[in-house]
Amino acid sequence: MSVRSCRELWTILLGRSALREPAQIEAELDRHWDRLHQGLSYYKPPSSSSAEKVKENKNVAQPLKDFGLRISKLLSLDEQQSVQLLQCYLQEDYRGTRDSLKVVLKDERQSQALLLKIADYYYEERMCLLRCVLLLLTYFQDERHPYRAEYSNCVNKLEKDLVSKYQLQFESLFKAEAPTWETHGNLMTERQVSRWFLQCLREQSLLLEIIFLYYAYFEMNPSDLLNFTKMFKEQGFGLRQTNRHLVDKSMDALVDRIGYLSALILVEGMDIDFLHKCALEDCTDQHQFSSAPDVVKEMDQLLLTFGDIPHHAPVLLAWVLLRHTLRPDDTSPVIRRIGNTALQLGVFKYLSTMLKGLGVSGNNCTASTAKMCVYGLLSFVITSFEEESLQSSHLIDAACEVLSAPSLAEIFWELPNMGLGMILDSAVGMFPHKIGPLLQLLTALLSNKSTVKKVYNFLDKMSFYTQVYKHKPNDIISNDDETLWRRQAPKLLYPLGTGQTNLWMPQGVLGQVMSPGEQGYVVRWEYSYSSWTLFTCEVEMLLHVVSTADVLAHCARVKPILDLVHKIISTDWTVSDCLLPLTSRIYMLLQRLTSIINPPVDVIASCVNCLSVLAARMPGKVWSSLHHTGFLPFASNPLTSMCHVLFNIAEGMKAGNYGNLLVQIEQPRGEYAVTIAFLRLITTLVKGQLGSTQNKGLIPCVLLVLKEMLPTYHKWRYNTYGVRERIGCLILELIHAILNLSPEGEDQGSAPSLQSLCIYSLANTEAGQAVVNIMGVGVDTIDVVLAAQPSSCGSEGPGQILIQTVKLAFSVTNNVIRLKPPSDTVSPLEQALTQHGGHGNNLIVVLAKYIYHKHDPALPRLAIQLLKRLATVAPMSVYACLGSDAAAIRDAFLTRLQSKTEDMRIKVMILEFLTVAVETQPGLIELFLNLEVKDGNEGSKEFLLGEWSCLHVVLDLIDSKQQGKYWCPPLLHRAALAFLLALWQDRRDSAISVLRTKERFWENLTTPLFGTLTPPSDTTEPCVLETCAFVMKIIGLEIYYVVSGSLEQSLKDGLQKFSNARRYEYWSQYVKSLVCHVAEMEEEGICYFTEAQMLISAWRMLLILSTNHSDVMHLTEESTKLTLFMDVLDGTKAALTTPTSAPCLRLGSMMATLLLILLKQWRRSSAPDILSPLSLILESVLQADQQLMERTKAKIFSALISVLQIQGLDGGDISQLPQLLLSVCETVKDEALGLIDNMRHTSQLGDTAEDEDSMETDSPRGPQKDQRDGVCVLALHLAKELCRTDEDGEHWVSVMRKVPLLPSVLSAVELSLRMKRNLYFTEAALHLLLTLARTPQGAAAVAGAGVTQTICLPLLSVYEVSPNGTSQSFSRKSQDLACWPGVYRLCMSLMESLLKTLRYNFINEALDFVGVHQERILQCLNAVRTVQSLACLDEADHTVGFLLQLSSFCKEWQFHLPKLLRDVQVNLCYLCQTCTHLLHSKKMLHHYLQAKNGEALPPGPLPRTQRPTQTSTKEAAGGGEREEAEQKALLAVQCSLLKILSKTLATLQHFTPDCCQILLDQSMDLAEYSTLFVLSFTTPAFDPDVAPSFGTLLATINVSLSMLSEMEKKKEPILLVLPSNTNIEMINWCLPSRSLLMFTMENCFYVLISQAVRCLKDPSILPRDKQRLKQELSSELSTLLSSLSRHFRRGSPSSPASAILPSTQSKPPTPGSKASHEGQEPLIQLVQAFVRLVQR
Repeated sequence: MSVRSCRELWTILLGRSALREPAQIEAELDRHWDRLHQGLSYYKPPSSSSAEKVKENKNVAQPLKDFGLRISKLLSLDEQQSVQLLQCYLQEDYRGTRDSLKVVLKDERQSQALLLKIADYYYEERMCLLRCVLLLLTYFQDERHPYRAEYSNCVNKLEKDLVSKYQLQFESLFKAEAPTWETHGNLMTERQVSRWFLQCLREQSLLLEIIFLYYAYFEMNPSDLLNFTKMFKEQGFGLRQTNRHLVDKSMDALVDRIGYLSALILVEGMDIDFLHKCALEDCTDQHQFSSAPDVVKEMDQLLLTFGDIPHHAPVLLAWVLLRHTLRPDDTSPVIRRIGNTALQLGVFKYLSTMLKGLGVSGNNCTASTAKMCVYGLLSFVITSFEEESLQSSHLIDAACEVLSAPSLAEIFWELPNMGLGMILDSAVGMFPHKIGPLLQLLTALLSNKSTVKKVYNFLDKMSFYTQVYKHKPNDIISNDDETLWRRQAPKLLYPLGTGQTNLWMPQGVLGQVMSPGEQGYVVRWEYSYSSWTLFTCEVEMLLHVVSTADVLAHCARVKPILDLVHKIISTDWTVSDCLLPLTSRIYMLLQRLTSIINPPVDVIASCVNCLSVLAARMPGKVWSSLHHTGFLPFASNPLTSMCHVLFNIAEGMKAGNYGNLLVQIEQPRGEYAVTIAFLRLITTLVKGQLGSTQNKGLIPCVLLVLKEMLPTYHKWRYNTYGVRERIGCLILELIHAILNLSPEGEDQGSAPSLQSLCIYSLANTEAGQAVVNIMGVGVDTIDVVLAAQPSSCGSEGPGQILIQTVKLAFSVTNNVIRLKPPSDTVSPLEQALTQHGGHGNNLIVVLAKYIYHKHDPALPRLAIQLLKRLATVAPMSVYACLGSDAAAIRDAFLTRLQSKTEDMRIKVMILEFLTVAVETQPGLIELFLNLEVKDGNEGSKEFLLGEWSCLHVVLDLIDSKQQGKYWCPPLLHRAALAFLLALWQDRRDSAISVLRTKERFWENLTTPLFGTLTPPSDTTEPCVLETCAFVMKIIGLEIYYVVSGSLEQSLKDGLQKFSNARRYEYWSQYVKSLVCHVAEMEEEGICYFTEAQMLISAWRMLLILSTNHSDVMHLTEESTKLTLFMDVLDGTKAALTTPTSAPCLRLGSMMATLLLILLKQWRRSSAPDILSPLSLILESVLQADQQLMERTKAKIFSALISVLQIQGLDGGDISQLPQLLLSVCETVKDEALGLIDNMRHTSQLGDTAEDEDSMETDSPRGPQKDQRDGVCVLALHLAKELCRTDEDGEHWVSVMRKVPLLPSVLSAVELSLRMKRNLYFTEAALHLLLTLARTPQGAAAVAGAGVTQTICLPLLSVYEVSPNGTSQSFSRKSQDLACWPGVYRLCMSLMESLLKTLRYNFINEALDFVGVHQERILQCLNAVRTVQSLACLDEADHTVGFLLQLSSFCKEWQFHLPKLLRDVQVNLCYLCQTCTHLLHSKKMLHHYLQAKNGEALPPGPLPRTQRPTQTSTKEAAGGGEREEAEQKALLAVQCSLLKILSKTLATLQHFTPDCCQILLDQSMDLAEYSTLFVLSFTTPAFDPDVAPSFGTLLATINVSLSMLSEMEKKKEPILLVLPSNTNIEMINWCLPSRSLLMFTMENCFYVLISQAVRCLKDPSILPRDKQRLKQELSSELSTLLSSLSRHFRRGSPSSPASAILPSTQSKPPTPGSKASHEGQEPLIQLVQAFVRLVQR
């Protein structure tokens, strides 16, 4: 809208809008200069031409035109302006929606109400127009004002005929006829006429104020003065209004004000200041009136008729001065008459009344200008006339009023002997007989520090002492005419006791007798003394006479002293030391005065005011002294708990002298000086941050306020308007100060703190309800109070105090809700805040409607802040509370949000409120988003933005073209982005779908990321960091949630541009420098830490996303990745190596997470040396605070593990190894010891500790949790990696000598196994031991540390052996998850490894182990028949592996455990049979897997697809995926079975005679070896009762052969089945390797031949059976041989499967197992030789 309303213009000129730059103010003034120049005549009367134009205007809707004409009729305002007014009103003040307006205009009653509201709005507009001019005149010469130059230019333009125009407007106003219903329509009722007249008086007052200020700066022509005098005489200085019959009592103040201003204009027009100057310089002819004798004559005649109204007095006085000065010789009777009239009218009394009246209301500039004017008048009057002829007591009052203007006090001290200085002299003349006048004047003269020194010194050196005597005293000698007295003897001036301060008048002092007469003698002694001593004596006297009848007379003398002291110390604190004799006596005074029957309230208030000023500087001292006076409320019993405090009020609390004073004197009288002073004092003491003990002492005072004052103060009796509001404001200021105390000031004792007391009282007692009532005042009441003020510029009017009180109530409530301890029950305060009242009277609506308040932008802002808090914490729907007002309030919020001139902080708060509402208020946010469904096909919903959607504004705010404009400052931009982020985080898809497709949305959004920020420093704008963080987060969420193909093209382009512009490098560098800056500044701390953290966190999120979405984010270049990685590493190092403060360590922890993820994802083997910075970081982290660093340590360990794994692939040399090993081993040792302590502690507590949430705090160390990624577990893994790197053990051996790592780890493992706890720790520890056991040194160390004792017996508690030997104890769970069976398997591997490395040195321990765990071992070998889960097979594999190593020591085994050996041999043969059978029949195995295990999917590392595929394809793909998975499961099981089979056969080979030996050596002892297989040649059935036979072995060879040939057929065997992205290791793991098959076959042949020869040589076997054996074997083997040789001809791999089987023997199992093609022949040769042997 092109036309600004006057109110908006006024707001802009005040600097309360978004337009704050001088240039913008100047543009506004230029644009509206003409309107200001015209003044009220800008508003034209109705005219037919204007009505025609309205009718022709096509841009305005017809209903609005019609309504505009009704407005025009009611207000008699030009039709076009009426329509314009209506549009402004609808834009600014209308409280409904556009739709409701249509209804209102059609409905007669509603439209009448609207008309009256518009009339009020129109009156306000007229006032604002005049206020704008007044504002310009007020500040156009004020150097301190920021817009002085602009105002000045505008005033210069207005100056020409401003006054003449305004004078005409004034005349027309006071002559205007009152409107009637005949002329203005039937709405012009009596009430409206009264409203019109009130407006008329206000406008008159403002016009006169403008004219007065104008003439304060510009000269008035004598003829103009004459005109004004005639005009004011005609109007009776406001008393003879045309419509004076309409004046009622409420308008008296306005009529007086018009009179005051009229008189001031005339006095100002006479230019008395200039006249005084002319008189002093003796050039009176320069004064404009000296050359206008005609005017002077006419004025004389006019003024002779004056004298009937008090307002005439100053005009007459000024005129007398003017005439007297210009023609001193011409003292005509006219002048005398005029002067006498002025004195009869009580001119000086009138002046002080006038200045008080002007000072109370309105623009303080007007009041101070009036004081300047009167100062000039008074100075000149006193200089010109004898003081005796003037009324001296009223003169002093007037002088005090005048001098209270600070600038005048300074002028006074420049010339203290001139003008008003004479009044000071006369006051000194009566001192100290009359103390009051002098002290009143001096108190008024205190304005700044320099004047304080002058006043202090003035009083310190007094030279006269005036006394009044009724009779002549005896110790006096006088001269003849009794004009001079002399003292004969020295005299004490005060009848005080000895040793007290006193004044001593010496002998011989002369005294001048001023006026001897009937009333006695006034004597002025020439005696020098300090008044400060005199004041001390006066206070002492009051203390003496306190309980006598003289007390009131003495109080009257002491009060001015106290007021002077108060003013001095509040103006300049440095003088307070000199005033100590006085200030220290105040406490005693307070104690004595408050305890008498009828205490002098004003003196007590003065005392308390002095103490408030003292308390601001030294609260502790004031408190301790006050404490003993009995003035403050106190507790007779010590306070122990909150309940005690609140419920034992009656017993324990005493109200003190103050409490009694309030109830007995102040409330009945309705005057509250002491209460106001008391509240200020307590607030000052609270703000003084006393220690906690003093704060506890303040509890009774605060309780009195909360219990007795806050709930009832509005019901007390009040004599003066505005005191109630002031008391309410002070009470809330006190509570506000308490709630803002920093928690350090409050220690956690048993007794409640001040703050908790306040929170509890407000939440649960009627004090809270009182605060709610204050907030519920509502916007309308505030507007009414503001409108009733005489002029709304005043900063201290009742309206402003009310606004301040409501603002404090908001703040207090907000803080109570924020600080309230969480509880299950809803407190009464929260109930009152959130209850749904009927008829829209609930508080939420009232709070929301404060958005309509326009005067003070902070009021709606704080209301919205409270709404935001309630929307977050209260379980209610704000939308439901708003009810039918919801849409209108939404429109009001958005109107303010859209306005270009609106105060920026309100806009930010509205956006913050909406941001919170996204998450917590679904109904409300839908209302604000205002999305409309686009008409389209049924299924899909497309949305459009509605007209009243907040997204329009938000999109405008993030528009890159708007950035930097005054209406979009950075804070607002940040708030808009925070709102968008909330939408993304809350997944508001409807809104997001509209936003993402908006043109240029992504481009605008990402703009901040392309800017260049200043390097991090103290001046960094926190909101800019947040802005960038929000943008990063939104982009991150979008990439994460949207399938990469469906991303908006513009976003993809933006990301491409981001990459091309090298922004990744820029931001990486910036974040690094930010982290470094925080680390450097950690001592001082930085103000924007949270924002920095937010940006770092957002950047971290982007980088983490880029590891999976590098294609979309265009982060693929290795060099860029390397740069980014190194920045992260440097940042982490900076944050974790130097600092000690918690914030830095938090940042370090964040960076460490990022470092770890990047390490794992990017696995950059080409990265330079990462280990050295990481080991540095580790060292400093290990030294930092352990509580804080627990997670960080884990991350650094994890990163080191990754680095070692990556470097392990390169096989580089590591220089940091010794240091790293030492640190890690220390950590492992400490952690292991901690675990041991912890386990012992909990075992002492009993079993309950495990499942209950133990509250024990005295455990020896912090509770050690066993987590997969815990510090201890990761440290063990890292130690393992380091030991693996250090293969030859040059470092770890020495480290382990220094650090007792193995004993502590083994003790912890032993305890863990016994208690079956700390699974992850145990597993990691075993991995470390396993790694060590692979080298001879390591194995020796592990065995030497007592590994068998640790593991052997404790391991029993890990598994249960089922009594019937079934296989239920074997888990069907995945073997990948950590589990206790896994621990058992690891122990088995460890024993195997130790035995393999240490051989004979470990045999006894190994046999012990086998003996202890024999049941489990045998069960495990059996279990393969029934459970084919990978976990079970894995255990069988480990078990057989261990038995394979142990089988090398057959003789020892036979000696120690013969029965077990036999059992194992039998079970191994059965196992061989089971494996063969399962391998032979794939279908049966498949069936077994499906039926028994129920785990069709293998638990191996399945390749996870990047994103879930769309639903349509899921069903189709489901079947295929399942088959594929089952196929893989089958493969994995086959592979495991084959491994077990090969190891079983290799073990059996040790239990059967050596082939060569048995073939060649005739004298071999066969009894050593038992027969393992039965003489049967059929393929055995899958039945546990069938014994293993030669048929089993032949079947095994057959199965191996068939598997081999199958592999040959499928040159690319399983690769077709597996998906393309499976890694190669995975394939190798699944596929049965050819060499493994060959190994199995060879061993099988070997065992077969050996066993066959053993049978043939065995005498116990019948010859017939031997014969059968020969026949069967020769035929079977011949067949096999031919297949074999066929197979070899095609080519086949070498035999030993050493790659897969690390546990095979070190000696070659067959004579010729060379790795060459023809090296396979020996196997065939061996078999052929055997066949020939058999056939013989």
